[in-house]
Amino acid sequence: MLTVTSVNVNGLRAAAKKGFVEWLADTSADVLCLQEVRAEPGQLPEAVRAPEGWFVTHAPAAAKGRAGVSLYSRREPDAVRIGFGSSEFDGSGRYVEADLPGVTIASLYLPSGEVGTDRQDEKVRFMGEFLAHLKDLRARAAADGREVLVVGDWNIAHQQADLKNWRSNTKNSGFLPEERDWLTRVFAPTDGGYVDVVRSLHPDVAGPYTWWSYRGRAFDNDSGWRIDLHVSTPTLAGKAVKGFVERAATHGERWSDHAPVTVVYDL
Repeated sequence: MLTVTSVNVNGLRAAAKKGFVEWLADTSADVLCLQEVRAEPGQLPEAVRAPEGWFVTHAPAAAKGRAGVSLYSRREPDAVRIGFGSSEFDGSGRYVEADLPGVTIASLYLPSGEVGTDRQDEKVRFMGEFLAHLKDLRARAAADGREVLVVGDWNIAHQQADLKNWRSNTKNSGFLPEERDWLTRVFAPTDGGYVDVVRSLHPDVAGPYTWWSYRGRAFDNDSGWRIDLHVSTPTLAGKAVKGFVERAATHGERWSDHAPVTVVYDL
């Protein structure tokens, strides 16, 4: 069994003070991928920078206090790569991948975007480059007899079932038609060739949501978005036996505005 968890921590230093350290001590994950770490390794407390029993790679952004991804594994990776060969984005703290036996696992923090701003243009550029990388990665992995799993905050809700208030968000970044069409390409067998693992395990449900705004009572009303995904090659997706969102029991017990998304793969 391989258990993989992904979570946007919304600032790892803050999360460490709110309960992440205790959660990390209890998790049964074999691989843990974090996004929006927002810190240099030297700024992190030892308990999360290099916890005992984990091999850790941190990929902070060049821009201080922004983005940042990390990958923790119980087993030492055979290889680790930061970035995906992009002159614009490799220093932005948005992607790290590691080779483990039979599978390459990556932590992704796709730009969030904002309609009508440079941030949306950045997101579009990232999406274009990243789809090309996904295709190349799948081809290279197949040639080596490996599977691929890209987990993280994809910052796009693919279908109406992936966010509570979809009608009021059709013109907002994260649910724009062109963004959703891009994810459709990622999942198309003749294009990206990947599978949305949690949706394949839960095909007929709303959510399960992974992010809730801190505004109002979004969490209490389960008015969320499913934007934190496990995206894998088809053979690996077929080995997923359980997928779930580790939603906090109460609003006060949250250590991030996102919740961990965990999938168990029977290899």
